[in-house]
Amino acid sequence: MMAQYLSLKAEAQDCLLFYRMGDFFELFFDDARIASGVLDIALTARGEHDGAKIPMCGVPVHAATGYLQRLIKVGHRVAIAEQTESPEAARKARGSKALVGRAIVRVVTAGTLTEEALLDSRAANWCAAIAEAGGGTAIAAADISTGEFLVIETSRAGLAAELARLGAAEVIAPEDAAIAEHATGSRPRADFDSARGEARLKALHGVATLDAFGTLSRAGLAAAGGLIAYLDHTAKGALPFLRPPRVAASAQVMAIDAATRESLELCVASGGARAGSLLDAVDRTVTGAGARLLGQDIAAPLMDRAAIDERLALVQHFYDDAGARERLRGALRALPDIGRALGRLAAGRGSPRDLGQLRDGLDGAWRLAEALAHTPEPPALLAALLPTLRGHGALIDLLTRALVPAPPIDASAGGYIAAGYDAALDDLRDAGAGGRRAIAALEAEYRTRTGTPTLKIRHNGVLGYHIEVPARAADALLAADSGFTHRQTLAGVVRFNAPELHEVAAKVAHAGAHALAAEAAHLEELVAAALAQREVIARTADALARIDVAAGLAERAAESGWARPRLVDHACFEVEGGRHPVVEAAVAKSGGRFVANDCRLSEDARLWLVTGPNMGGKSTFLRQNALIAVLAQAGSFVPATSATLGLVDRLFSRVGASDNLARGRSTFMVEMVETAAILAQATPRSFVILDEVGRGTSTYDGLAIAWAVVEAIHEDNRCRCLFATHYHELTRLAERCDALSLHHVRAREWKGELVLLHEVADGPADRSYGLAVARLAGLPPATIRRAKSVLDRLESGRAKTGGLAAGLDDLPLFAAAAQAEEAKAVDALREELARTDVDALSPREALELVYRLKGLAAES
Repeated sequence: MMAQYLSLKAEAQDCLLFYRMGDFFELFFDDARIASGVLDIALTARGEHDGAKIPMCGVPVHAATGYLQRLIKVGHRVAIAEQTESPEAARKARGSKALVGRAIVRVVTAGTLTEEALLDSRAANWCAAIAEAGGGTAIAAADISTGEFLVIETSRAGLAAELARLGAAEVIAPEDAAIAEHATGSRPRADFDSARGEARLKALHGVATLDAFGTLSRAGLAAAGGLIAYLDHTAKGALPFLRPPRVAASAQVMAIDAATRESLELCVASGGARAGSLLDAVDRTVTGAGARLLGQDIAAPLMDRAAIDERLALVQHFYDDAGARERLRGALRALPDIGRALGRLAAGRGSPRDLGQLRDGLDGAWRLAEALAHTPEPPALLAALLPTLRGHGALIDLLTRALVPAPPIDASAGGYIAAGYDAALDDLRDAGAGGRRAIAALEAEYRTRTGTPTLKIRHNGVLGYHIEVPARAADALLAADSGFTHRQTLAGVVRFNAPELHEVAAKVAHAGAHALAAEAAHLEELVAAALAQREVIARTADALARIDVAAGLAERAAESGWARPRLVDHACFEVEGGRHPVVEAAVAKSGGRFVANDCRLSEDARLWLVTGPNMGGKSTFLRQNALIAVLAQAGSFVPATSATLGLVDRLFSRVGASDNLARGRSTFMVEMVETAAILAQATPRSFVILDEVGRGTSTYDGLAIAWAVVEAIHEDNRCRCLFATHYHELTRLAERCDALSLHHVRAREWKGELVLLHEVADGPADRSYGLAVARLAGLPPATIRRAKSVLDRLESGRAKTGGLAAGLDDLPLFAAAAQAEEAKAVDALREELARTDVDALSPREALELVYRLKGLAAES
């Protein structure tokens, strides 16, 4: 046995191996040590290998799902080695001491889950592959729980942002590839060959050409091929359901890098949970599929204005009719998740209950289509979706006739095929039922014959049907002429058999086995019938999810008075009465009122410089406007009185940062890296929010960096930008930057106390209120007094010398300054050379001169 185990373990490689032994999955050696620690189960030992006891632990097969969930959650992969034959078949084929055959039937990983208990019903579960070929980079991603398959054409620079958007549970890359740093695992390079990828896609979908799927680059084919090969490896040849790939390009959606997603908490909050995120604050969907689709919409806001308007029109339709919306949401709430039921059936892990869910879900979709068909002048998107809700009549009828109303999850006990569907099966069931009635009659007869009212006929997997009596009443049955045969003595009971019981039990077992086999054959036929229509069923699931998203967004808009945004082609950002949806909900929960603010960015005022005290609401104001842009392009109403927005191609947020110790980066380094990315990538159609740039270093360095960044955004990037700062000296830029507008969050001191008004007003702040905020935060009075005296001294010195602002009025603008600095560096080199008497230099002095000139060049 151990030789068989070690052979399977070598095949499993870095996976933990679940080795099936009867009713348990056993783990040995290091696998057992790891699993016992994670699962908090006993670590034991048995036998010997290489002169030492073999560590082992095990989990019951019937409870394996829960243990798998815990192992996968902490990052482990698990190979399942099942028995491929029964002990009886092994003995018959290879003798009485034959070892039962086993094989790895599946590798369970974070990205290849289909089990209901292992998945979050309200989040997609992507498995992704990344590849480079032909000078391009691409991602192939699949959610095998629903069959969704994407191929995203991107670039190496944009790869991290696209992976952040997907939030894939697992990412694989070719071995030793330059992009492998983005992956969680690797596979052989041969799996990522573009020609093989093309062949795999054609074979998977049974087509001679891929033209119908869109234009796939060599990189896209390589990534798709690598993903299919990996899924085939984990499923051990039983590929899961994959729909035809949907090809997308990065330019089709708003570009949002990983740092911005984290900063804005789009789909997960800072702690990694969904609660507290924008998605959580917006989500009013009533189905798991709707919640998953809404998450994808928010993660990837559209750049197609027509498609956005179609989504908004559908939301508007449900927003306008509260009664119809409530009826629709009630109908959707009752529907099962047919997308994931279909995924389980296609993966070979389905159950009769999944077929029942398809039946009920498709029937519910048909009824929903009938109700919505009477809509006068339906929005274009609704009109396009309605036909996909119909067309399943034959399958619904088949499953309705074949299945009981509430099919079980476990098929092994039968009982899921409805009476009347198969006459032969009904006869077998009747025979089994007649046998059980005969057994009940025998029990009554035996009680009378033996005078033992406590006699019972029982059944177990070892003895089958048998007679059981208390030990004190066993003498009558043990008598030689009793007609009963002794089988087993236990503490307190004795078990017997009898010829009549054996005969009746054989008939019951025979009928039962045949009935189970007949039901299993019908189950196989029904699954095949459902999978034959899997593409159209998947489209129905998509349509239900889209309708749920629109109705949920309409419900959310109605709750809080959100407005439909108007999208325009020119780069503007006009929001009246904007709010932060997450903060507003938190404030309302505590009994407060959120203060709404306007934001009007235009060509003449595309850069707002926002000053004011800490805790005054600057960061909230910046974030809420970025979130409004995301929601609008995702196809949602927005938390504002009105909004007119130009499409945003790239969204950047540099709001707050923390040390990245794992990568050796301080807060300031993280801030500079993110700011550098903004200056390198922002376009005139981008939207940027920057908060306190430069605060992580010395005052002079920080002010200099902030000053240069503001100028660069104004002069070079020319994008819409909200820039919050405590450097009041930056307000002087308004005199020379014609598209820069000054604003501040209002605050007042009243009777020694700071009152934060959270209102954004025109003009710069009168002062920073830093000491007032420190007092509000609870700094000791003595510390506050000392800080006040130091501040007085500093301000006095600044008044005499010009302080931080000294000389700033004489600075030229960004472009002119760059030219001046370049000229200054060149002049310094010329001056040094002009002073040098070359003929008088010794060899050592000449070497020193070269080093000096290199130093001057480096300073430039």
